[in-house]
Amino acid sequence: MGESLKTLFERISNWLTSIGITGPLGQILHVAILMALLILLGFIIDRITRGVLMMFIHRMVKRTTSTFDDILLEKGVFKRLAHLVPAVVVFYMIPNVFGGIYAEVQDELVSKIVNGWIQFFKDMVSVYMIVIGVMTLVSALNAVNIVFNQMDIADRIPIKGYVQVVQFILILIAVVWVLSILFNFHLKGFFTGLGAFVAVLVLVFKDSLLGLVASIQLSVNRLVRIGDWVTIPSRGADGTVLEITVNTVKIENFDKTITTLPTYSLISEHVQNWRGMEESNGRRIKRFVNIDISSVHFCTEEQLDHLEKIKLLKDYIQTSRSQITLDQAKFGADPTLPGFGSNLTNLGIFRKYLELYLRSHPKIQQDMTFMVRQLQPTERGVPLEVYVFCTDKAWESYESIQSDLFDHILAIMPEFDLRVFQGPTGQDLKQLTIK
Repeated sequence: MGESLKTLFERISNWLTSIGITGPLGQILHVAILMALLILLGFIIDRITRGVLMMFIHRMVKRTTSTFDDILLEKGVFKRLAHLVPAVVVFYMIPNVFGGIYAEVQDELVSKIVNGWIQFFKDMVSVYMIVIGVMTLVSALNAVNIVFNQMDIADRIPIKGYVQVVQFILILIAVVWVLSILFNFHLKGFFTGLGAFVAVLVLVFKDSLLGLVASIQLSVNRLVRIGDWVTIPSRGADGTVLEITVNTVKIENFDKTITTLPTYSLISEHVQNWRGMEESNGRRIKRFVNIDISSVHFCTEEQLDHLEKIKLLKDYIQTSRSQITLDQAKFGADPTLPGFGSNLTNLGIFRKYLELYLRSHPKIQQDMTFMVRQLQPTERGVPLEVYVFCTDKAWESYESIQSDLFDHILAIMPEFDLRVFQGPTGQDLKQLTIK
């Protein structure tokens, strides 16, 4: 094909000479006509390539079962590759047309003009090939990212940040390459002098550079992944991570609003990631009830008889009473005296009841941290804290189970002659005023 085109342009050149297109102006016109014919040749090849090649590719894509070629087609990779074919042909023909066919121009001024035109034409074709080539690679990387996101591993190891880094580097190389062609400087000298502009580049591209470093750290260390539930108090974000790019992170909050923030904020600010909870066997319930200290007392025999009727407490109270009887016989103390060694308090029995109740609860994880404990007494009473893990980690179910649990705690407390501490309300103050 190359020899045929070369022969064609030789005949055209000879024909232009035969019809009198000679002399300085004729020589310039001669070159201009050959350039126009080369551009026309490029357009014709482009049409043929896109028509024939794309038709063939469409048929091949439909026959294959892989989705990768479908995504490549959708992202325009094959279409951009088709644009490269005429550019490569034209670039290859330039030295053959203007070097081997067109004779050297004798006039110095005309020679300078002609050579300048030819070089500019060659540079434009080179720039076109670089731009189309980079666009093709960028589209191919986008297709790779889409295919990877369809895999199960994508939730654990997202590659979008890496893809954007590679795309950024490709575009940067292309820009420098194009500038070196247009302004005719060597890349070695350019990169040598680039150090003088580092400070300016850092200021201009600060967010992009910080985001680039942060996205690499996030991916390598798996700090935050797509689908993670994160809480960022300083940004008012509390929801699921939808997207992580080099520059931004998109989070869908639970009220369905979208929070967009810089990627580097996931490294530089406090971020609470709930992934550990979601991957564990349970979700923590950590809540306390303030008990009025004045309602805490030793249990009487009548109270113990009453509480022993509660099925969960029957064995515990019977065992405790037996122990008290043994202690009485051993130490010879008066069991009626308050504070006798093994006397039971209503708060202690209530705490034991909660432990037994939670042990029998089907929605409480039994092999994780399990505590019902007293905290430091305050002016608001004695805090009795429940620290357990719920088997159901879904938010709605978790809140429902937690609410049912504390509904039961608040409702059963009067059976133990205990009161919840609460500040005086308007009704309380009104009754005091009436009295």
